Amino acid sequence: MSGSDTGTGPRDDGIDAAAVDAFIDRWEKSGGSESANFQMFAGELCDLLGLPGPDPSEERNEYNDYTFERRIDFKHDDGSTSPGRIDLYRRGCFVMEAKQSAKRAGRKAGDPRQTDMLPEDAMQVRTGTAVRGTRGWDGAMRAAKRQAEGYARALPEEHGWPPFVLVVDVGHVFEVYADFSGQGKNYAQFPDREGYSIPLAGLRDPEVRARLRAVWTDPQSLDPARRSAEVTRDIAERLARIARSLEDRGRHPEEVAEFLMRCLFTMFAEDVGLLPEKGFETLLGGMVDTPQHFAPALEGLWQVMDEGGVQTG
Repeated sequence: MSGSDTGTGPRDDGIDAAAVDAFIDRWEKSGGSESANFQMFAGELCDLLGLPGPDPSEERNEYNDYTFERRIDFKHDDGSTSPGRIDLYRRGCFVMEAKQSAKRAGRKAGDPRQTDMLPEDAMQVRTGTAVRGTRGWDGAMRAAKRQAEGYARALPEEHGWPPFVLVVDVGHVFEVYADFSGQGKNYAQFPDREGYSIPLAGLRDPEVRARLRAVWTDPQSLDPARRSAEVTRDIAERLARIARSLEDRGRHPEEVAEFLMRCLFTMFAEDVGLLPEKGFETLLGGMVDTPQHFAPALEGLWQVMDEGGVQTG
């Protein structure tokens, strides 16, 4: 399971591991009809993650902000409309489209291998959207994403574009797509192409559970741009404190600014591989107990960086 750092919460969220295992074991066995399973699956998932469940459907549930089977109206070029229903919708958070795949090809009535049911019962077997691990399944999941995007497009204008589109294969996998622009033009794999597909067993990872809770309750907290801005602001505040400390010791502001810029450039050079990995960090750490060597060591490093060569001291 992907361990991508999404800044979504602590490693231990207090959820009982046995409860997670029981949920996974129960729903890994599901199959057949999506409509028969999805609402129960989603409700139990909310219970597991400590999330509020969807609201009851109202008589005109096009006005519901968090509900199953939310009605939307598709508008066509000729001015006509046609109805549709979102499997699960939460305003300002997500549109969820559900499917139910099959673990293997289903059996048909009359199949000589089918010995555990009557012929009339066999006729009722639902094999799911497609068989997992096949190109048919991949195509069905892509089609489900397009369908969810169509639902998002059909929402009332005052609702805006939800930041997340979720495609769920009940009992098998969650696929997470995000567009924080508010324009709905690029729902991309989130947080990346390795971590966007969450197998059911991935719920054992507290970071994954925290990410899903944030999708439900605070989706904008997952916006990488917002988090980058917060990190940048934190770094700026730290640099300001260092600058004030050096100036309070009698250093000229321009001298302090040049020193800090050199430090930042050295960190950048380390990050992009122009310096040995953690070389600058190790050098600074070694100066904690011998501060008298700090200035000569930095001067030597920066001279080597300016002129080329190898630092031996």
